[in-house]
Amino acid sequence: MVVSSRADEPAPTSEFVTPTAGLDDVGVRDRVARGQVNASGERTSRTLRDIVRANLFTRFNAILGSMLALILVFGQPADGLFGIVLVANALIGIVQEIRAKRTLDRLAVLNAPIARVVRSGATREIAVEEVVLDDLVELRTGDQVAADGLVRSGDGLEIDESLLTGESEPVNKAVGVEVLSGSFVVAGSGRFQATRVGKDSYAHRLAHEARRFSLTRSELVDGINQILVYVTWAILVVGPLLFWSQLQSTNASLSEALTAAVAGVVGMVPEGLVLLTSLAFGVAAVTLARRQVLVQELPAVEGLARVDVVCLDKTGTLTEGSVVFDAIELIDDADDATVSAALGALGDDDNANATLAAITAAFPAPADGWVRSAMVPFSSARKWSATAFKDHGSWVIGAPEMIWLDASAPARVRADELAAGGHRVLLLAHGEGGVSGEELPPDLAPVALVLLEEQVRPDAAETLAYFHDQGVRLRVISGDNPRTVAAVARRVGLPEAGEPVDGRDLPDDLEALADILETHSVFGRVTPHQKREMVAALQSRGHVVAMTGDGVNDALALKDADIGVAMGSGAAATRAVAQLVLLDGRFATLPGVVAEGRRVTANIERVANLFLTKTTYATVLALAVSIAGWPYPFLPRHLTVVSSLTIGIPAFFLALAPNTRRYVPGFVTRVLRLAIPAGSIAAVGVFVAYALARAQEVSPRQARTTATIVLFAVGLWVLVILARPFTRGRALLVGAMVVAFVGALAIPPVRSFYAFLIPPTGVLVEGMIVAGAAVVALEAFYRIMRNRLRQPGDPDLLRSSAVS
Repeated sequence: MVVSSRADEPAPTSEFVTPTAGLDDVGVRDRVARGQVNASGERTSRTLRDIVRANLFTRFNAILGSMLALILVFGQPADGLFGIVLVANALIGIVQEIRAKRTLDRLAVLNAPIARVVRSGATREIAVEEVVLDDLVELRTGDQVAADGLVRSGDGLEIDESLLTGESEPVNKAVGVEVLSGSFVVAGSGRFQATRVGKDSYAHRLAHEARRFSLTRSELVDGINQILVYVTWAILVVGPLLFWSQLQSTNASLSEALTAAVAGVVGMVPEGLVLLTSLAFGVAAVTLARRQVLVQELPAVEGLARVDVVCLDKTGTLTEGSVVFDAIELIDDADDATVSAALGALGDDDNANATLAAITAAFPAPADGWVRSAMVPFSSARKWSATAFKDHGSWVIGAPEMIWLDASAPARVRADELAAGGHRVLLLAHGEGGVSGEELPPDLAPVALVLLEEQVRPDAAETLAYFHDQGVRLRVISGDNPRTVAAVARRVGLPEAGEPVDGRDLPDDLEALADILETHSVFGRVTPHQKREMVAALQSRGHVVAMTGDGVNDALALKDADIGVAMGSGAAATRAVAQLVLLDGRFATLPGVVAEGRRVTANIERVANLFLTKTTYATVLALAVSIAGWPYPFLPRHLTVVSSLTIGIPAFFLALAPNTRRYVPGFVTRVLRLAIPAGSIAAVGVFVAYALARAQEVSPRQARTTATIVLFAVGLWVLVILARPFTRGRALLVGAMVVAFVGALAIPPVRSFYAFLIPPTGVLVEGMIVAGAAVVALEAFYRIMRNRLRQPGDPDLLRSSAVS
């Protein structure tokens, strides 16, 4: 069925008919001046203005900014110290994201799609954005259509529009038929005149269906956003309550009440959590860029850490991707010279795929006498191509089992034997009938088996072993002969390769297909739409699926997979829908990408525990002192120094540290499971120590100093728990925080700035005993919960750290 303009679409905007020589330079300049270019205004990364706005105008920046303004107006400037943290967070976020943007933008240039246009009688390659209205654009197999247009010439041109229309079958495009931007060529070649470009194109109007079909789901981002909603509601309730209690219950002045309320609210804000999440994603993207991995969506870094099934295409992934001619076996005394001439004539095609190109290298085109009269181009669905030559009949080359259905025929038996040995086998057949449509010519007779050789990637075995060791299941899905695929899988040491499955035997039912995918690892003769269905079947069983590929036949599956990984040398359509592009085309790069994703997820979870522990103890303390009618035990500057030394500075280093912990679902639940009890224990310890100090009738400064010491001790132990197992660097980090806090207490100018006043020895000893008890309770809770939740062989579900 031909898909043309829909009723709700505007008709093609140009009535001009482009000559066969294409536009001249004057025509191009005229259209550029009128703005009739293919630039859609879409960006692959945020502008500098967007970056600054996103880092400055946030919910918590608004809260902290308001608190800072109140302190500067009603309180002491020293209590506005958290403003420095506020500004530093924003600056770090802006600088890091700009750095990541520039790195990724430079890398994106290498992956930018190109179009071939005919101008002034010559074919030239230009950026897709430089295509203008009425340009004559060439199409070849694997190309993505750059603009809407009308076909002006074609040679077996078939377009897959399923990414736009949902139609599952490729559409034959004859002269005069419309093609849509965002679709891609699966067979044949041709030229079309661009009739709608840029924002007028069909794909642009369906932007949610085209290139950026949907952003990668991020459990981390979703979880953090959920947590921030909880925190915002808590601040809206607790903040006014604390201010009212300070104003009413302690006979404090307005300035003192506001300062106390600000201290409570500032303590509840996890100000660095969002920053460090963005920072970790950005650093990961830059790190991967240095490894020639283009991250087209930042959350995809995390997505790879969640992957538990990787679907691999054999060609270009396990093998080098290029094929070379190996040998030929004639059938039934076929004439060697005729077969050689036929192979040369079949390969003499500007739109030849890699297979025909390998044949052409071995069999030059015959000098004369082989004139094409009709052809059916190769497609991944048919797995054969056919060409009729004047006075030489029709010749078909392709998969033996697709051309010769009788499996007992000698040619098929021999082809299967060769395929089982790892050879890539093609059947060459000849008939006297013509070529018409997608039907095989009548009266075909097999004349030769063509053997091709693929070079296995030297790093494939090591890469597959890595995934197996990491608990990631592997599925090799290929359009080649199942026996050939299985032989290659065995050569690279695919664990549990087992018996291959022929794609023609796969069921249509999704549940039945999922059952087969759970028990088998190697699949051959799989069509592009079957690849898509296999991804959906795995996802229906709760798997997070990554799909790798380089051919146009992989585009649909990459689009539907949770994470699509394209090879940099692959088809433009495949690179366009992938979240990650391996620019150097090395499959061995993928383990490093997975490891980077795991580092990001584990470290963000670890620092989230730190920030939310602070939010918990600040909230509980605010409620407790409001009920008790006591002055708040901290000034804003006290919480600033404690949170900086036990959370902010350590979190910065921990968020970027090595971490190999495997991804475990349940981010929010797991973080709250530790943060709420740990924060509650800290709050109880501080409250008890504060109460004991008040009972000794010490000065407010001494009572607050006691509370600050206890809070630092408990907060430090939370850091100790989350930093385990200790490395030399982590031990130095914790030690440096202790030295810094002791310095704040011991150095007179610093002590005076922070309004510290060392309490009497008895009060100090009581406070340390309370702190010790809180630490013991925290450690006991952690050990009990870890043992209760952890099963033998499972990762530590409570502590988000791992051996580095």
